Amino acid sequence: MSVAVETAARGDIATYYRATASLDPDKRADVLARVAGVIESIVAEEGDRVAKGQILLHIVDDEYRHRTTMARVDLEKQQARLNRAEKIHTQGLSSAEDFDAIRTDTASAEAALELAELELSYTEVRAPFTGHVVRRFVDQGQTVANGTALFSLADMDRLLARVFIPAKEFRSIRPDQPVQLVVSSTGDRLTGRIDLVNPLVDPESGTIKVTVEVTEYPPTTRPGDFVEVSIVTDSHSGSLLVPRVAVVTERGQRSVYVVDGETAHQRAVEVGFEDDANAEILSGLEPGELVVIQGQRALRDGQPVSVLDALELDTDAPATEQAG
Repeated sequence: MSVAVETAARGDIATYYRATASLDPDKRADVLARVAGVIESIVAEEGDRVAKGQILLHIVDDEYRHRTTMARVDLEKQQARLNRAEKIHTQGLSSAEDFDAIRTDTASAEAALELAELELSYTEVRAPFTGHVVRRFVDQGQTVANGTALFSLADMDRLLARVFIPAKEFRSIRPDQPVQLVVSSTGDRLTGRIDLVNPLVDPESGTIKVTVEVTEYPPTTRPGDFVEVSIVTDSHSGSLLVPRVAVVTERGQRSVYVVDGETAHQRAVEVGFEDDANAEILSGLEPGELVVIQGQRALRDGQPVSVLDALELDTDAPATEQAG
């Protein structure tokens, strides 16, 4: 029987915790109206990237400009009154109480002007942070009240995946540790890093919240996509490794077929860590031995075999795999 083999060799292997999570934007917030009024013009639209402080929308400001003007005139009157009162008070012709009352009125007028100017500034609705407009809630000409939602804004420069890892799996997880992610809808493979590790264990679920940050991703990946997150929870270096496909499980017993000359012998092994490609062999095998990686499921202990070379393996791989 023709088989393909590979040499058992030492290398590094890790165990992973895998979980499904959604990709969320770094920041997301609804931008609310701070004053009431009629929407005069809309500057930003859904999908636009806006910078922090950029104007998104204008509210008709005639009333607020008038209030500001009235507050400024009142302040000027109070300041003139304070100047006269200060001269009189210096000459000892007024009481301290009267002078303090005038100073208080002037301070109130200053505060009123500041409030009027602040409300006037709110007629220009600005982005609170750099990001993308993901939703617009209002239209031009619409009357809005203080607190009306105008836009939804999201910062998508980095995406976050929040996973909850059982405390028993929490061995060597640390901030800045690399993490592998696979997008469910597209199959895109992303590389992230652990950004935050919650120091507390949730007493109800027995899990620890871990936040994974992704800063580089293709245009096909968007917030809201589901991803499979793979986080290394423990690792072994210098372990004896064989391809995972070489390990055969029968009735709870795990074994590999070792080729010695022209004969394949079944060998019971103890398996440690496994990843997508390799299995760690704790006992039952020595470095340098040849294990069968193609055709092993049809073998019997002591069966004669011929080993395919690389060229034959490339040519015959589909047929041999189907037969196996």
